[in-house]
Amino acid sequence: MNSRERVERTLNHQAVDRAPRDLWALPGVTVKRREEYLRLLEKYPLDLQHSASPYGRSRYAKGTVYEDRTYTDEFGTVWEAGEYGVIGEVRHPLLESWSALASYRMPTELLDEADFDKVNRSIAGSDRFTIGGTFARPFERLQFLRGTENLLYDLADDPPELRQLIEMLHEFSLREMTAWAKTDIQGVSFMDDWGSQTALLISPEQWRAIFKPLYRDYAAILRKAGKYVFFHSDGHIRAIMPDLVEIGVSAVNSQLYCMDIEEIGRTFAGRITFWGELDRQHIQPFGKPADVRAGVRRIRRALDHGRGGVFAHTEWGKMDSYENMDAMFDEWQKPLI
Repeated sequence: MNSRERVERTLNHQAVDRAPRDLWALPGVTVKRREEYLRLLEKYPLDLQHSASPYGRSRYAKGTVYEDRTYTDEFGTVWEAGEYGVIGEVRHPLLESWSALASYRMPTELLDEADFDKVNRSIAGSDRFTIGGTFARPFERLQFLRGTENLLYDLADDPPELRQLIEMLHEFSLREMTAWAKTDIQGVSFMDDWGSQTALLISPEQWRAIFKPLYRDYAAILRKAGKYVFFHSDGHIRAIMPDLVEIGVSAVNSQLYCMDIEEIGRTFAGRITFWGELDRQHIQPFGKPADVRAGVRRIRRALDHGRGGVFAHTEWGKMDSYENMDAMFDEWQKPLI
């Protein structure tokens, strides 16, 4: 069973020889601890790979994320980072005043100048499952452009400018998804961080009225082209899990340990694939390898019923020891007792 077959069987809730492996790692690991990072990947080869970026150069982009203390992203937001390897925070939102919306232009050159054939060339002959990453993150993009506090007021007041900006972002994302749908990759991902530690950041009813239709459109384009749909959100998102299933999300990456893992498994195992993850708030940075192994076993007992549907995945942060990451992947490949 090669990597692509293993991933596709997992997404289709079919038995596999082992859970597919995937790993995200922050620059504090990939750069500052590169020897450890490469050693882990050699010991536990990943089954998923992310495609080459096809996008053109944004008119707004300046500096480099994770490296520069101040940089400007592709949509014109200026970020400030307090240390190397973190994304930072927005100090002065570009559209803090709605008066700036009239002159704001979407960075369509990202798509106008994109080379999606580059994606196909980069994966030609590979037997690994390939995911394409997109810019689609409407809730977070609105926060980056407006500021979080302003956006929460906007969602309460519903000014026409908010609807205009959402439509601008949506049109961009629809065009982006259509381009990805024509490539040879197997899966496409989009994201938004929707959860606090204990609940959704807005009411589920408002989420369904404003944001769910956006995601439904993205998923429809991709699924029509035979692609698997991957979605990421941090935080407690139990309230919208049924909606993600309904719109056709194939795999969800979420902070399982913010929620009731056992209840999640009883309700959704076999309906959606769990794309990680282990507890990276407590167990990974502060636990011992034995704690990591116990955490993996808890996830597997709740979600892994021998019918696929779960990935051996987490994000490796700078405080997480090599020993903990090694224990995680090792425990995932052991028989579940």
